[in-house]
Amino acid sequence: MPPKRVRRAPVRRPEPPRRTVRFPVLAVVFVCAACGLVYELELVALASYLIGDSVTQASVVLSVMVFAMGVGSLLAKRLRCRAAVGFGLVEAGLALIGGCSAMVLYASFAWLGESRYVVVAFSLAIGVLIGAEIPLLMSLIQRAPGPADRSGPGRSGRSVRFGRSGRSGRTGRKGSPGDEDDAAGTVADLFAADYVGALVGGLAFPFLLLPWLGQLTGALVTGAVNAVAGGGLVLWVFRRDLTPRSRALLIAVNVSVLAVLATATVLVDDFEQAARRAVYGDRVRVALHTELQEVVVTGSREGPPDLFLDGRLRVAGQDEYRYHEALVHPAMNGAHARVLIVGGGDGMAAREALRYPGVRSVTVVELDPGVVRLARTDPALATLNAQAFRDRRVRVVHADAFHWLRGATDRVQERYDVVISDLPDPGITPSTKLYSEEFYGLVGQVLTPAGRFAVHAGSVAGRPRTYWTVDATLRAAGFATRPYSASGRTPGFAAGPDRADRSSGTGQGPGDWGFLLALPGSRPPVLGLAADAPRLRSLGEGTLAAAARRAERGRGPELPPSTLVHPRYGG
Repeated sequence: MPPKRVRRAPVRRPEPPRRTVRFPVLAVVFVCAACGLVYELELVALASYLIGDSVTQASVVLSVMVFAMGVGSLLAKRLRCRAAVGFGLVEAGLALIGGCSAMVLYASFAWLGESRYVVVAFSLAIGVLIGAEIPLLMSLIQRAPGPADRSGPGRSGRSVRFGRSGRSGRTGRKGSPGDEDDAAGTVADLFAADYVGALVGGLAFPFLLLPWLGQLTGALVTGAVNAVAGGGLVLWVFRRDLTPRSRALLIAVNVSVLAVLATATVLVDDFEQAARRAVYGDRVRVALHTELQEVVVTGSREGPPDLFLDGRLRVAGQDEYRYHEALVHPAMNGAHARVLIVGGGDGMAAREALRYPGVRSVTVVELDPGVVRLARTDPALATLNAQAFRDRRVRVVHADAFHWLRGATDRVQERYDVVISDLPDPGITPSTKLYSEEFYGLVGQVLTPAGRFAVHAGSVAGRPRTYWTVDATLRAAGFATRPYSASGRTPGFAAGPDRADRSSGTGQGPGDWGFLLALPGSRPPVLGLAADAPRLRSLGEGTLAAAARRAERGRGPELPPSTLVHPRYGG
Protein backbone atom coordinates (compact mmCIF):
# COMPACT_ATOMS: atom_id res chain seq x y z
CA MET A 1 0.00 0.00 0.00
CA PRO A 2 1.61 3.29 -1.09
CA PRO A 3 2.37 5.74 1.69
CA LYS A 4 -0.27 8.35 2.31
CA ARG A 5 0.77 11.75 1.05
CA VAL A 6 0.47 14.50 3.64
CA ARG A 7 -0.83 17.78 2.29
CA ARG A 8 1.13 20.66 3.71
CA ALA A 9 -0.34 24.06 4.33
CA PRO A 10 1.10 26.78 2.10
CA VAL A 11 4.00 28.61 3.61
CA ARG A 12 3.12 32.23 4.25
CA ARG A 13 5.72 34.95 4.22
CA PRO A 14 6.19 36.40 7.66
CA GLU A 15 5.04 39.95 8.14
CA PRO A 16 7.78 42.47 8.95
CA PRO A 17 8.37 42.80 12.68
CA ARG A 18 6.74 45.71 14.43
CA ARG A 19 10.06 47.34 15.32
CA THR A 20 11.08 47.27 11.66
CA VAL A 21 7.76 48.85 10.61
CA ARG A 22 7.65 51.46 13.34
CA PHE A 23 10.51 53.65 12.17
CA PRO A 24 9.31 54.21 8.56
CA VAL A 25 5.76 54.75 9.85
CA LEU A 26 6.93 57.40 12.31
CA ALA A 27 9.02 59.06 9.60
CA VAL A 28 5.98 59.26 7.31
CA VAL A 29 3.82 60.57 10.16
CA PHE A 30 6.42 63.29 10.67
CA VAL A 31 6.39 64.25 6.98
CA CYS A 32 2.61 64.12 6.64
CA ALA A 33 2.11 66.23 9.76
CA ALA A 34 4.48 68.86 8.39
CA CYS A 35 2.61 68.86 5.07
CA GLY A 36 -0.76 69.09 6.81
CA LEU A 37 0.26 72.16 8.79
CA VAL A 38 1.65 73.79 5.66
CA TYR A 39 -1.74 73.34 3.97
CA GLU A 40 -3.40 74.89 7.00
CA LEU A 41 -1.08 77.90 7.17
CA GLU A 42 -1.25 78.40 3.42
CA LEU A 43 -5.05 78.60 3.58
CA VAL A 44 -4.89 81.12 6.42
CA ALA A 45 -2.25 83.27 4.72
CA LEU A 46 -3.88 83.29 1.28
CA ALA A 47 -7.37 83.86 2.67
CA SER A 48 -6.08 86.79 4.73
CA TYR A 49 -4.41 88.23 1.64
CA LEU A 50 -7.43 87.82 -0.61
CA ILE A 51 -10.27 88.53 1.83
CA GLY A 52 -8.63 90.53 4.61
CA ASP A 53 -9.12 90.33 8.38
CA SER A 54 -6.56 87.66 9.24
CA VAL A 55 -8.07 86.99 12.68
CA THR A 56 -11.39 85.96 11.14
CA GLN A 57 -9.75 83.87 8.42
CA ALA A 58 -7.50 82.06 10.91
CA SER A 59 -10.46 81.37 13.19
CA VAL A 60 -12.58 79.98 10.35
CA VAL A 61 -9.84 77.78 8.89
CA LEU A 62 -8.62 76.38 12.22
CA SER A 63 -12.06 75.71 13.71
CA VAL A 64 -13.45 74.10 10.55
CA MET A 65 -10.32 72.02 10.06
CA VAL A 66 -10.24 70.70 13.65
CA PHE A 67 -13.93 69.79 13.41
CA ALA A 68 -13.30 68.03 10.11
CA MET A 69 -10.39 66.10 11.62
CA GLY A 70 -12.81 64.60 14.13
CA VAL A 71 -15.15 63.63 11.31
CA GLY A 72 -12.23 62.07 9.43
CA SER A 73 -11.25 59.98 12.45
CA LEU A 74 -14.78 58.56 12.63
CA LEU A 75 -14.91 57.85 8.91
CA ALA A 76 -11.57 56.03 9.12
CA LYS A 77 -13.31 53.23 11.06
CA ARG A 78 -14.85 52.03 7.82
CA LEU A 79 -11.41 51.61 6.25
CA ARG A 80 -9.71 49.60 9.02
CA CYS A 81 -10.28 46.31 7.25
CA ARG A 82 -8.37 47.71 4.25
CA ALA A 83 -6.12 50.08 6.11
CA ALA A 84 -3.18 49.91 3.69
CA VAL A 85 -5.03 50.85 0.52
CA GLY A 86 -7.20 53.26 2.49
CA PHE A 87 -4.18 55.14 3.85
CA GLY A 88 -2.61 55.25 0.40
CA LEU A 89 -5.73 56.75 -1.15
CA VAL A 90 -6.15 59.22 1.73
CA GLU A 91 -2.60 60.51 1.27
CA ALA A 92 -2.99 60.77 -2.50
CA GLY A 93 -6.21 62.73 -2.06
CA LEU A 94 -4.64 64.96 0.58
CA ALA A 95 -1.64 65.65 -1.65
CA LEU A 96 -3.86 66.58 -4.59
CA ILE A 97 -6.35 68.74 -2.65
CA GLY A 98 -3.79 70.38 -0.39
CA GLY A 99 -1.27 70.93 -3.17
CA CYS A 100 -3.80 72.54 -5.52
CA SER A 101 -5.71 74.47 -2.84
CA ALA A 102 -3.73 77.70 -3.28
CA MET A 103 -4.21 77.76 -7.06
CA VAL A 104 -7.93 77.01 -6.85
CA LEU A 105 -8.45 79.59 -4.11
CA TYR A 106 -6.61 82.26 -6.10
CA ALA A 107 -8.51 81.31 -9.27
CA SER A 108 -11.87 81.64 -7.52
CA PHE A 109 -10.86 85.10 -6.31
CA ALA A 110 -9.54 86.21 -9.70
CA TRP A 111 -12.30 84.94 -11.96
CA LEU A 112 -15.31 84.58 -9.67
CA GLY A 113 -14.61 87.38 -7.21
CA GLU A 114 -15.56 85.21 -4.21
CA SER A 115 -13.31 82.91 -2.21
CA ARG A 116 -14.88 82.60 1.26
CA TYR A 117 -16.83 79.44 0.49
CA VAL A 118 -13.81 77.92 -1.24
CA VAL A 119 -11.75 78.45 1.93
CA VAL A 120 -14.36 76.64 4.01
CA ALA A 121 -14.62 73.78 1.48
CA PHE A 122 -10.85 73.22 1.41
CA SER A 123 -10.65 73.42 5.21
CA LEU A 124 -13.31 70.70 5.46
CA ALA A 125 -11.75 68.42 2.86
CA ILE A 126 -8.19 68.74 4.14
CA GLY A 127 -9.33 68.33 7.76
CA VAL A 128 -11.26 65.13 7.01
CA LEU A 129 -8.26 63.57 5.25
CA ILE A 130 -5.80 64.61 7.98
CA GLY A 131 -8.12 63.20 10.63
CA ALA A 132 -8.15 59.79 8.93
CA GLU A 133 -4.34 59.44 8.90
CA ILE A 134 -3.55 58.43 12.49
CA PRO A 135 -6.35 55.83 12.92
CA LEU A 136 -5.33 54.09 9.69
CA LEU A 137 -1.65 54.15 10.57
CA MET A 138 -2.48 52.79 14.01
CA SER A 139 -4.27 49.86 12.39
CA LEU A 140 -1.32 49.20 10.09
CA ILE A 141 1.40 49.34 12.72
CA GLN A 142 -0.53 47.09 15.11
CA ARG A 143 -0.81 44.38 12.46
CA ALA A 144 2.92 43.91 12.41
CA PRO A 145 3.91 41.20 14.92
CA GLY A 146 5.79 42.21 18.03
CA PRO A 147 8.99 40.45 19.17
CA ALA A 148 7.07 37.87 21.17
CA ASP A 149 4.42 37.29 18.53
CA ARG A 150 6.40 36.03 15.51
CA SER A 151 5.83 32.41 14.52
CA GLY A 152 8.71 30.01 14.98
CA PRO A 153 9.80 26.86 16.80
CA GLY A 154 8.28 26.69 20.21
CA ARG A 155 6.07 29.77 19.63
CA SER A 156 2.33 29.91 19.69
CA GLY A 157 2.10 31.42 16.22
CA ARG A 158 -0.53 34.00 17.14
CA SER A 159 -0.38 37.59 15.97
CA VAL A 160 -1.80 40.25 18.22
CA ARG A 161 -4.21 42.86 16.91
CA PHE A 162 -5.54 45.65 19.02
CA GLY A 163 -8.54 47.87 18.78
CA ARG A 164 -11.53 45.68 19.75
CA SER A 165 -12.37 45.72 23.44
CA GLY A 166 -8.75 45.09 24.40
CA ARG A 167 -8.82 41.54 22.95
CA SER A 168 -6.50 39.85 20.51
CA GLY A 169 -8.18 39.58 17.13
CA ARG A 170 -7.23 35.95 16.40
CA THR A 171 -7.43 34.09 19.68
CA GLY A 172 -10.22 35.90 21.47
CA ARG A 173 -8.09 35.98 24.61
CA LYS A 174 -7.53 39.16 26.59
CA GLY A 175 -4.40 41.03 25.68
CA SER A 176 -1.63 40.90 28.24
CA PRO A 177 -0.49 44.00 30.15
CA GLY A 178 2.62 44.01 27.98
CA ASP A 179 0.47 44.16 24.86
CA GLU A 180 -1.50 47.09 26.27
CA ASP A 181 1.71 48.88 27.17
CA ASP A 182 2.99 48.30 23.65
CA ALA A 183 -0.20 49.74 22.16
CA ALA A 184 0.04 52.77 24.45
CA GLY A 185 3.67 53.25 23.44
CA THR A 186 2.71 53.08 19.77
CA VAL A 187 0.10 55.79 20.23
CA ALA A 188 2.60 57.95 22.11
CA ASP A 189 5.18 57.52 19.34
CA LEU A 190 2.67 58.37 16.61
CA PHE A 191 1.49 61.53 18.31
CA ALA A 192 5.05 62.59 19.17
CA ALA A 193 6.06 62.27 15.51
CA ASP A 194 2.88 64.11 14.50
CA TYR A 195 3.53 67.06 16.82
CA VAL A 196 7.21 67.37 15.93
CA GLY A 197 6.32 67.25 12.22
CA ALA A 198 3.76 70.00 12.76
CA LEU A 199 6.45 72.12 14.41
CA VAL A 200 8.79 71.67 11.46
CA GLY A 201 6.01 72.42 8.95
CA GLY A 202 4.96 75.50 10.88
CA LEU A 203 8.50 76.88 10.82
CA ALA A 204 9.23 75.85 7.23
CA PHE A 205 6.21 77.72 5.85
CA PRO A 206 7.23 81.31 6.73
CA PHE A 207 11.01 80.86 6.66
CA LEU A 208 11.55 78.52 3.68
CA LEU A 209 8.52 77.91 1.49
CA LEU A 210 7.13 81.44 1.28
CA PRO A 211 10.44 83.28 0.66
CA TRP A 212 11.86 80.70 -1.76
CA LEU A 213 8.85 79.27 -3.57
CA GLY A 214 5.87 81.52 -2.89
CA GLN A 215 2.38 80.40 -1.92
CA LEU A 216 1.37 78.62 -5.14
CA THR A 217 4.57 76.68 -5.87
CA GLY A 218 5.13 76.02 -2.17
CA ALA A 219 1.75 74.30 -1.85
CA LEU A 220 2.36 72.22 -4.99
CA VAL A 221 5.79 71.06 -3.82
CA THR A 222 4.34 70.20 -0.40
CA GLY A 223 1.67 68.10 -2.11
CA ALA A 224 4.29 66.20 -4.08
CA VAL A 225 6.29 65.43 -0.92
CA ASN A 226 3.06 64.28 0.75
CA ALA A 227 2.21 61.94 -2.14
CA VAL A 228 5.70 60.39 -2.29
CA ALA A 229 5.83 59.81 1.48
CA GLY A 230 2.35 58.31 1.81
CA GLY A 231 2.46 56.23 -1.35
CA GLY A 232 6.00 55.01 -0.69
CA LEU A 233 5.10 53.79 2.79
CA VAL A 234 2.16 51.71 1.63
CA LEU A 235 3.69 50.38 -1.58
CA TRP A 236 6.94 49.35 0.11
CA VAL A 237 6.51 48.68 3.82
CA PHE A 238 2.93 47.37 3.69
CA ARG A 239 3.03 45.84 0.22
CA ARG A 240 2.05 42.43 1.61
CA ASP A 241 -1.29 43.89 2.72
CA LEU A 242 -2.16 44.86 -0.87
CA THR A 243 -3.82 42.73 -3.49
CA PRO A 244 -2.46 43.05 -7.04
CA ARG A 245 -5.48 45.14 -7.98
CA SER A 246 -5.03 47.45 -4.98
CA ARG A 247 -1.34 47.84 -5.74
CA ALA A 248 -2.06 48.77 -9.36
CA LEU A 249 -4.75 51.22 -8.22
CA LEU A 250 -2.41 52.98 -5.77
CA ILE A 251 0.39 53.21 -8.31
CA ALA A 252 -1.94 54.67 -10.92
CA VAL A 253 -3.48 57.17 -8.48
CA ASN A 254 -0.14 58.37 -7.11
CA VAL A 255 1.41 58.71 -10.55
CA SER A 256 -1.63 60.70 -11.68
CA VAL A 257 -1.45 62.99 -8.62
CA LEU A 258 2.26 63.60 -9.13
CA ALA A 259 1.68 64.30 -12.81
CA VAL A 260 -1.03 66.86 -12.01
CA LEU A 261 1.16 68.57 -9.40
CA ALA A 262 4.19 68.61 -11.70
CA THR A 263 2.16 70.05 -14.58
CA ALA A 264 0.70 72.74 -12.32
CA THR A 265 4.19 73.61 -11.06
CA VAL A 266 5.43 74.08 -14.62
CA LEU A 267 2.45 76.28 -15.52
CA VAL A 268 2.26 78.24 -12.25
CA ASP A 269 3.91 81.38 -13.67
CA ASP A 270 1.53 81.49 -16.63
CA PHE A 271 -1.40 80.90 -14.30
CA GLU A 272 -0.32 83.70 -11.97
CA GLN A 273 0.01 86.14 -14.88
CA ALA A 274 -3.43 85.21 -16.21
CA ALA A 275 -4.99 85.54 -12.75
CA ARG A 276 -3.30 88.89 -12.24
CA ARG A 277 -4.71 90.14 -15.54
CA ALA A 278 -8.15 88.96 -14.48
CA VAL A 279 -7.84 90.89 -11.21
CA TYR A 280 -6.07 94.06 -12.29
CA GLY A 281 -6.85 94.17 -16.01
CA ASP A 282 -4.44 94.15 -18.92
CA ARG A 283 -2.55 97.26 -17.86
CA VAL A 284 -0.21 95.73 -15.26
CA ARG A 285 3.02 97.68 -15.41
CA VAL A 286 4.94 96.26 -12.44
CA ALA A 287 4.25 93.15 -10.37
CA LEU A 288 6.65 92.00 -7.68
CA HIS A 289 6.77 90.28 -4.32
CA THR A 290 8.65 92.00 -1.54
CA GLU A 291 9.54 90.25 1.70
CA LEU A 292 6.18 91.35 3.13
CA GLN A 293 3.59 91.67 0.37
CA GLU A 294 2.69 91.67 -3.30
CA VAL A 295 3.10 95.05 -5.00
CA VAL A 296 1.36 95.76 -8.32
CA VAL A 297 1.43 98.98 -10.35
CA THR A 298 -1.19 99.33 -13.08
CA GLY A 299 -2.09 101.98 -15.63
CA SER A 300 -1.26 103.05 -19.13
CA ARG A 301 2.17 104.38 -20.06
CA GLU A 302 0.73 107.84 -20.58
CA GLY A 303 -1.67 108.02 -17.62
CA PRO A 304 -1.07 108.10 -13.87
CA PRO A 305 -0.36 104.77 -12.12
CA ASP A 306 -2.46 102.92 -9.58
CA LEU A 307 -0.64 101.15 -6.74
CA PHE A 308 -1.99 97.97 -5.14
CA LEU A 309 -0.52 96.33 -2.05
CA ASP A 310 -1.63 92.76 -1.42
CA GLY A 311 -4.53 93.26 -3.82
CA ARG A 312 -5.82 96.40 -2.10
CA LEU A 313 -5.81 99.80 -3.70
CA ARG A 314 -3.38 102.17 -1.98
CA VAL A 315 -2.89 104.93 -4.56
CA ALA A 316 -5.42 105.83 -7.25
CA GLY A 317 -3.28 107.93 -9.55
CA GLN A 318 -6.20 109.79 -11.09
CA ASP A 319 -7.35 111.42 -7.86
CA GLU A 320 -4.80 110.57 -5.17
CA TYR A 321 -4.18 114.30 -4.73
CA ARG A 322 -7.64 114.61 -3.14
CA TYR A 323 -6.72 112.07 -0.50
CA HIS A 324 -3.22 113.35 0.26
CA GLU A 325 -4.12 117.03 0.24
CA ALA A 326 -6.92 116.38 2.73
CA LEU A 327 -4.67 114.22 4.90
CA VAL A 328 -1.62 116.49 5.09
CA HIS A 329 -2.51 120.17 4.70
CA PRO A 330 -4.97 120.66 7.61
CA ALA A 331 -2.25 119.33 9.93
CA MET A 332 0.26 121.87 8.60
CA ASN A 333 -1.79 124.81 9.96
CA GLY A 334 0.75 125.89 12.59
CA ALA A 335 4.39 125.13 13.24
CA HIS A 336 5.57 122.45 10.82
CA ALA A 337 9.36 122.41 10.86
CA ARG A 338 9.57 118.73 11.81
CA VAL A 339 7.14 116.24 10.27
CA LEU A 340 6.75 112.54 11.02
CA ILE A 341 4.86 110.32 8.55
CA VAL A 342 3.81 106.86 9.73
CA GLY A 343 3.39 104.66 6.66
CA GLY A 344 3.36 106.60 3.41
CA GLY A 345 5.91 104.44 1.63
CA ASP A 346 4.50 105.63 -1.71
CA GLY A 347 5.95 109.10 -1.05
CA MET A 348 2.74 111.04 -1.75
CA ALA A 349 2.26 112.36 1.80
CA ALA A 350 5.94 113.40 1.91
CA ARG A 351 5.45 115.21 -1.39
CA GLU A 352 2.68 117.35 0.10
CA ALA A 353 4.66 118.14 3.28
CA LEU A 354 7.72 119.17 1.28
CA ARG A 355 5.71 121.83 -0.52
CA TYR A 356 6.07 124.04 2.56
CA PRO A 357 9.33 126.05 2.59
CA GLY A 358 9.37 126.03 6.39
CA VAL A 359 9.71 122.23 6.61
CA ARG A 360 13.21 121.32 7.80
CA SER A 361 12.87 117.52 8.08
CA VAL A 362 10.43 114.77 7.14
CA THR A 363 10.82 111.34 8.72
CA VAL A 364 8.98 108.48 6.99
CA VAL A 365 8.57 105.27 9.01
CA GLU A 366 7.66 102.52 6.52
CA LEU A 367 7.76 98.81 7.26
CA ASP A 368 8.38 97.54 3.71
CA PRO A 369 11.64 98.68 2.04
CA GLY A 370 10.39 97.29 -1.28
CA VAL A 371 7.58 99.85 -1.49
CA VAL A 372 9.94 102.77 -0.88
CA ARG A 373 12.43 101.36 -3.39
CA LEU A 374 9.72 101.10 -6.04
CA ALA A 375 8.38 104.59 -5.27
CA ARG A 376 11.90 105.95 -5.68
CA THR A 377 12.89 104.07 -8.85
CA ASP A 378 9.69 103.49 -10.86
CA PRO A 379 9.41 106.42 -13.30
CA ALA A 380 5.64 106.75 -13.04
CA LEU A 381 5.50 106.59 -9.23
CA ALA A 382 8.56 108.83 -8.85
CA THR A 383 6.92 111.39 -11.11
CA LEU A 384 3.68 111.18 -9.13
CA ASN A 385 5.44 111.73 -5.79
CA ALA A 386 7.62 114.50 -7.27
CA GLN A 387 10.83 112.59 -6.45
CA ALA A 388 10.09 113.05 -2.74
CA PHE A 389 12.56 110.40 -1.59
CA ARG A 390 15.43 112.20 -3.34
CA ASP A 391 14.90 115.33 -1.25
CA ARG A 392 17.68 115.74 1.33
CA ARG A 393 15.15 116.75 3.99
CA VAL A 394 13.57 113.26 3.88
CA ARG A 395 14.81 110.45 6.11
CA VAL A 396 13.32 106.96 5.70
CA VAL A 397 13.23 104.49 8.58
CA HIS A 398 12.33 100.89 7.76
CA ALA A 399 10.73 99.60 10.94
CA ASP A 400 7.48 98.65 12.57
CA ALA A 401 5.99 102.02 13.52
CA PHE A 402 4.77 100.84 16.93
CA HIS A 403 8.15 99.49 18.03
CA TRP A 404 10.02 102.42 16.50
CA LEU A 405 7.88 104.95 18.34
CA ARG A 406 8.22 102.99 21.55
CA GLY A 407 11.99 103.38 21.36
CA ALA A 408 11.89 106.88 19.89
CA THR A 409 10.18 108.41 22.93
CA ASP A 410 13.47 108.20 24.83
CA ARG A 411 15.94 109.13 22.08
CA VAL A 412 14.06 111.87 20.19
CA GLN A 413 15.84 115.09 21.14
CA GLU A 414 13.42 117.39 19.33
CA ARG A 415 9.73 116.62 19.19
CA TYR A 416 7.66 116.68 16.03
CA ASP A 417 5.36 119.53 15.09
CA VAL A 418 3.22 117.33 12.85
CA VAL A 419 2.54 113.59 12.80
CA ILE A 420 0.66 112.10 9.84
CA SER A 421 -0.75 108.57 9.93
CA ASP A 422 -0.96 107.40 6.31
CA LEU A 423 -1.89 103.79 7.00
CA PRO A 424 -4.25 101.18 5.52
CA ASP A 425 -7.83 101.11 6.70
CA PRO A 426 -8.10 99.97 10.35
CA GLY A 427 -10.42 97.16 9.27
CA ILE A 428 -7.36 95.35 7.90
CA THR A 429 -6.05 93.40 10.86
CA PRO A 430 -2.24 93.84 10.55
CA SER A 431 -2.69 97.60 10.94
CA THR A 432 -5.07 97.39 13.89
CA LYS A 433 -2.37 97.96 16.53
CA LEU A 434 -1.48 101.24 14.81
CA TYR A 435 -5.02 102.42 15.52
CA SER A 436 -4.92 101.48 19.20
CA GLU A 437 -5.03 103.69 22.28
CA GLU A 438 -1.50 102.55 23.18
CA PHE A 439 -0.12 103.61 19.79
CA TYR A 440 -1.79 107.00 20.00
CA GLY A 441 -0.30 107.42 23.47
CA LEU A 442 3.17 106.90 21.96
CA VAL A 443 2.41 109.49 19.29
CA GLY A 444 1.45 111.98 22.00
CA GLN A 445 4.87 111.54 23.61
CA VAL A 446 6.77 112.61 20.46
CA LEU A 447 4.49 115.57 19.63
CA THR A 448 5.13 119.11 20.76
CA PRO A 449 2.46 120.51 23.12
CA ALA A 450 0.84 122.32 20.18
CA GLY A 451 1.57 119.60 17.62
CA ARG A 452 -1.10 118.25 15.29
CA PHE A 453 -1.84 114.64 14.49
CA ALA A 454 -3.68 113.74 11.26
CA VAL A 455 -5.14 110.23 10.93
CA HIS A 456 -6.68 108.41 7.99
CA ALA A 457 -9.57 106.57 9.66
CA GLY A 458 -11.43 104.82 6.83
CA SER A 459 -14.69 105.70 5.16
CA VAL A 460 -17.18 107.82 7.12
CA ALA A 461 -20.15 106.67 5.03
CA GLY A 462 -19.05 103.11 4.21
CA ARG A 463 -17.59 102.09 7.59
CA PRO A 464 -19.01 104.49 10.17
CA ARG A 465 -18.43 102.25 13.18
CA THR A 466 -14.75 101.87 12.33
CA TYR A 467 -14.36 105.61 11.73
CA TRP A 468 -15.98 106.69 14.99
CA THR A 469 -14.08 104.02 16.92
CA VAL A 470 -10.85 105.68 15.76
CA ASP A 471 -12.28 108.99 16.99
CA ALA A 472 -13.13 107.48 20.41
CA THR A 473 -9.67 105.88 20.63
CA LEU A 474 -7.89 109.18 19.95
CA ARG A 475 -9.93 110.93 22.63
CA ALA A 476 -9.21 108.12 25.11
CA ALA A 477 -5.49 108.65 24.44
CA GLY A 478 -5.73 112.31 25.45
CA PHE A 479 -6.42 114.02 22.12
CA ALA A 480 -9.17 116.41 21.13
CA THR A 481 -10.41 115.64 17.63
CA ARG A 482 -11.98 117.30 14.62
CA PRO A 483 -13.58 114.92 12.06
CA TYR A 484 -13.69 115.70 8.34
CA SER A 485 -13.82 113.81 5.05
CA ALA A 486 -12.91 114.08 1.39
CA SER A 487 -14.59 112.61 -1.65
CA GLY A 488 -13.01 111.07 -4.70
CA ARG A 489 -13.61 108.65 -7.52
CA THR A 490 -11.87 105.35 -7.07
CA PRO A 491 -10.91 102.96 -9.90
CA GLY A 492 -13.22 100.12 -10.84
CA PHE A 493 -11.48 97.44 -8.79
CA ALA A 494 -11.84 97.05 -5.06
CA ALA A 495 -10.30 93.98 -3.46
CA GLY A 496 -10.85 95.06 0.09
CA PRO A 497 -11.92 97.83 2.41
CA ASP A 498 -8.87 100.01 1.93
CA ARG A 499 -9.62 103.28 0.14
CA ALA A 500 -12.45 101.87 -1.95
CA ASP A 501 -16.17 102.36 -2.09
CA ARG A 502 -17.71 99.10 -0.91
CA SER A 503 -21.30 100.22 -0.56
CA SER A 504 -22.17 99.29 -4.10
CA GLY A 505 -20.12 96.10 -4.04
CA THR A 506 -18.36 97.07 -7.25
CA GLY A 507 -15.82 99.61 -6.14
CA GLN A 508 -17.09 102.00 -8.81
CA GLY A 509 -18.40 105.48 -8.35
CA PRO A 510 -17.67 108.19 -5.80
CA GLY A 511 -16.44 107.19 -2.37
CA ASP A 512 -15.18 109.04 0.66
CA TRP A 513 -12.07 109.09 2.78
CA GLY A 514 -12.46 109.90 6.46
CA PHE A 515 -9.84 111.81 8.46
CA LEU A 516 -9.39 113.04 12.00
CA LEU A 517 -7.29 116.02 13.02
CA ALA A 518 -6.17 115.68 16.63
CA LEU A 519 -4.49 117.95 19.16
CA PRO A 520 -3.17 117.03 22.64
CA GLY A 521 -5.50 118.28 25.35
CA SER A 522 -9.21 119.01 25.51
CA ARG A 523 -9.55 121.85 23.02
CA PRO A 524 -10.40 120.66 19.49
CA PRO A 525 -8.05 121.89 16.74
CA VAL A 526 -9.06 124.55 14.25
CA LEU A 527 -9.68 123.06 10.84
CA GLY A 528 -8.02 125.34 8.31
CA LEU A 529 -5.00 125.93 6.11
CA ALA A 530 -1.69 127.51 6.95
CA ALA A 531 -0.87 131.01 5.74
CA ASP A 532 2.02 129.65 3.66
CA ALA A 533 -0.01 126.76 2.23
CA PRO A 534 0.70 126.10 -1.44
CA ARG A 535 -1.99 126.29 -4.06
CA LEU A 536 -4.15 123.18 -3.78
CA ARG A 537 -6.31 121.54 -6.41
CA SER A 538 -9.08 120.15 -4.20
CA LEU A 539 -8.93 121.90 -0.85
CA GLY A 540 -9.89 125.34 0.44
CA GLU A 541 -11.31 126.94 3.58
CA GLY A 542 -14.88 126.49 2.33
CA THR A 543 -14.18 122.91 1.28
CA LEU A 544 -12.84 122.04 4.72
CA ALA A 545 -15.85 123.53 6.50
CA ALA A 546 -18.20 121.49 4.31
CA ALA A 547 -16.07 118.39 4.87
CA ALA A 548 -16.34 118.81 8.65
CA ARG A 549 -20.12 119.27 8.53
CA ARG A 550 -20.47 116.22 6.29
CA ALA A 551 -18.50 114.05 8.68
CA GLU A 552 -20.31 115.31 11.79
CA ARG A 553 -23.68 114.35 10.29
CA GLY A 554 -22.64 110.70 10.53
CA ARG A 555 -21.78 110.80 14.23
CA GLY A 556 -23.61 108.10 16.19
CA PRO A 557 -23.66 106.99 19.82
CA GLU A 558 -20.45 106.97 21.84
CA LEU A 559 -18.25 103.95 21.13
CA PRO A 560 -15.57 102.31 23.31
CA PRO A 561 -11.91 102.83 22.34
CA SER A 562 -9.79 100.14 20.72
CA THR A 563 -6.80 98.76 22.63
CA LEU A 564 -4.13 96.16 21.95
CA VAL A 565 -5.89 93.53 24.04
CA HIS A 566 -9.37 94.47 22.88
CA PRO A 567 -9.35 95.60 19.22
CA ARG A 568 -12.77 96.85 18.14
CA TYR A 569 -12.37 97.33 14.41
CA GLY A 570 -13.79 95.27 11.60
CA GLY A 571 -17.34 96.60 11.26
